[in-house]
Amino acid sequence: MTLAPASEPIERFAAWYRDAADSGLKEPTAVALGTADASGQPSVRMVLLKGFDAAGFTFFTNTESRKGRELAANPRAALCFYWMPLGRSIRVVGRVEPVSAAEADAYYATRHRSSQIGAWASKQSRPLESRFELEKRVAEFGIKHAIGTVPRPPYWSGFRIVPATIEFWEERPFRLHDRQAYAREGDGWRVDRLYP
Repeated sequence: MTLAPASEPIERFAAWYRDAADSGLKEPTAVALGTADASGQPSVRMVLLKGFDAAGFTFFTNTESRKGRELAANPRAALCFYWMPLGRSIRVVGRVEPVSAAEADAYYATRHRSSQIGAWASKQSRPLESRFELEKRVAEFGIKHAIGTVPRPPYWSGFRIVPATIEFWEERPFRLHDRQAYAREGDGWRVDRLYP
């Protein structure tokens, strides 16, 4: 066990993320997000990481979706990146906090106009009678917001996972993989090497 400065696991994540982005992977930001409802029932789905820094790891969604409701009831989550061609994985576990309205507005403004319309049209995670119903809603909101900027829906925002632990896994021959786990301790991190 050793101690590391606050920046070390984030800098290491940034280096591994750059390697994944430079490797030609189609979507290096794809990450499995695990949440649980108030009773502890877990669920996992893929999301896209939209930012990371010393404060945490950020993604955006409809807050009325299943994940949004689960995070409101139980504000803890886990992420798992798996970059198979590189033989690397990173797990992040921590508490969750909403991003500010300014952060949500800033990211929403960068989205393609069709994705902005889609955020209005989709009742994410709720039953959909037919594909036609979705296409009809997209057309309706497209007409409603035909001119000018498309405002951010009040139910669309972002969440930040503030990491309590970050584990780096790297593939090695004969399943003798390399694992290093960082656990937050005060202003720094405790670092443990783990058996594979």
